Amino acid sequence: MAKENPLKMRYSVRPLLAVCTVLATVAASGQTPDPKPAPDPKPAFEVATVKPSPPLDVNKLRDDFAAGRMPRFGPHVDGAQALYIFMTLRDLIANAYDVKNYQISGPSWLGGQGMGFGGGAQRFDIEAKLPDGASKDDAPKMLQALLEERFKLAIHRETQQRDVLALMVAKDGPKLKESAVSPQPFNDSDPPKPGEMRVDTPDGPARITRNPDGSTVMNLGPKGKVTMKFDMQAQSMIMNSEGVTMAAFAEALTRMFQSSGRQVVDMTGLKGTYEVSVEISFADFAPPGGGMGGGPPGGPGGGGATANASPATAASDPAGGAASVYASVKKLGLKLEPRKAPVEQLIVDHVEKTPTED
Repeated sequence: MAKENPLKMRYSVRPLLAVCTVLATVAASGQTPDPKPAPDPKPAFEVATVKPSPPLDVNKLRDDFAAGRMPRFGPHVDGAQALYIFMTLRDLIANAYDVKNYQISGPSWLGGQGMGFGGGAQRFDIEAKLPDGASKDDAPKMLQALLEERFKLAIHRETQQRDVLALMVAKDGPKLKESAVSPQPFNDSDPPKPGEMRVDTPDGPARITRNPDGSTVMNLGPKGKVTMKFDMQAQSMIMNSEGVTMAAFAEALTRMFQSSGRQVVDMTGLKGTYEVSVEISFADFAPPGGGMGGGPPGGPGGGGATANASPATAASDPAGGAASVYASVKKLGLKLEPRKAPVEQLIVDHVEKTPTED
């Protein structure tokens, strides 16, 4: 009986075409193929500490806002240092893998999808040193390596059909004012102006200014400028945007709705940059079914929904009056409709609640 070819046994698990290719190569050369080189390891921080964030001092936070000082929450990568302050695991994963919070599917204890401080999820402070020669652009992959090492994070990506809210042009056409001036990029290495704070956001670097009237201006450079003001008497937030695309406007609405799991997708087909003004009720920030997770973004009580929350139950226009986001969008000659759309999801296969020691 002919002896079975060991190479055939070795490669029998591969597709037939790959088997033929390998055998042909070996026959021609008389040598076994070289093993594939191991992939390059991800760059890593030179040293990093991971600690649970201390409890939020609400009084200090209120005093800072009153004095025009923005709290140092979120990612801050500058020079040889990387700081990630008061961030949930969901926030850290989103920053490391360049996805939005609503794209992450995993256990609910990763943290709510909202921008607020509620929800009860553990938050972490990370202080890390970048190795010599590394740049700010290397930090996300270094954060990936840290999460994989300290939290034993394992993920994969897949595209799924998800329930979304489609931002569309209404029957009578858009009622939008095009921006007279195109948004201009700024040099992120320039020092902030007096009263201005430099921050990193999910949309890239930004400059934030707190005005005497209590409003906050966020300059996103080429992505436009957004002014937000809370009206506590009317229980609403007024958002005025300059030089924004409809895609950026849809993303802004998504961030406001994240506590209720609603993603807004631009399906308007409009390509210009516009001046957009909307008034949004605080009720629109609450998760479906109410509960303790509501409140304006960035304020106490925000956050809350799990990764698998569906927006379908929250897609109809609530009876929220003139401040309802649906009514505000309608005044712009636009509408929000429930749809299905392909959305890339980052699936968390495994993650530990508690990081390993430094």
